[in-house]
Amino acid sequence: MAAVGVLFFLLPVSWACAPQKADYVMVSCFPNAIIANVPECPYGWEIGQLSLGGVCYTGINTPGFYRFTIPDLTPKNHSYCGTLSEYVGGKDPRYIFYNSIVSNDSSLTVRNQPVNYTFSCTYKAAYLVNNAVFSQRVATVYVNNGSLGSFKSQLSMNVFTNSKFLYAKDAPYVIDTSEIGSEVFIGIEAKGLSNRFKVVITNCWATPTPYSTDKKRWSLIINSCSSDNTVTIFENAKDSRSMFKFNSFRFQRLEKVSTVWLHCEVQVCDGEKLFCQPTPCTSKSARLAPDPSGGILTMEFQIKGTDYF
Repeated sequence: MAAVGVLFFLLPVSWACAPQKADYVMVSCFPNAIIANVPECPYGWEIGQLSLGGVCYTGINTPGFYRFTIPDLTPKNHSYCGTLSEYVGGKDPRYIFYNSIVSNDSSLTVRNQPVNYTFSCTYKAAYLVNNAVFSQRVATVYVNNGSLGSFKSQLSMNVFTNSKFLYAKDAPYVIDTSEIGSEVFIGIEAKGLSNRFKVVITNCWATPTPYSTDKKRWSLIINSCSSDNTVTIFENAKDSRSMFKFNSFRFQRLEKVSTVWLHCEVQVCDGEKLFCQPTPCTSKSARLAPDPSGGILTMEFQIKGTDYF
């Protein structure tokens, strides 16, 4: 009887994850990264049995999904984890990046239906030798939802004239030094998707260079919470558009820098499959380390006048 009791105790440890239908994939084509989300445990495959391009077992288990990221689209690393690229010339030259998420089981027998999510991202922009210069404030989101069809959305970050968020300003975005401290209104919107999809801003910060990884940075939003009282979040993760404002500022001791770059980490959340609302903000929220979970949109502000950022 004791042996039977031990066997009964050990059985649950060997259970596989609960199989899900593998007819859903969301691919977000950000300016310098591609993020693909597939259902958690598709056809019974666990995260360690799925690979990107048949090469990299780099998937991350997020609530309800497995996430795979291609973090570098620059030509020097265009083959990241089996990524393939194709140049299409003509009047509207563009680059197309391809990859796939595939199942792989090294055991003698395979009992699950194979998984092969093939996806691609197309970028209409110039492409230099050492740097991708695709439009930095626009991303494209593709959703393939099985029998319900496929959907495409443009995710964009814009500057608006006021808190009504009715009229977007044209680029380039210019701030006169006499206006330092004035309010800047930012809206990030996904067009072309149903209301079930929510735009979630996780982190926003500013740098004096185009590089989002620049260590000289000023945080505006951390883990979906305002960093201080100069930042106001109007809406976040409620529908297809999220908005906030901040008071314009300048970086000290950088007199020759006449631009500032705003970076926002964003994700599109399927409200029918996940709870999209961020964790409520507290007094400790701004002191927590940012938790990266989405792709990055970037926009440039030009500073005009006798003083600079």
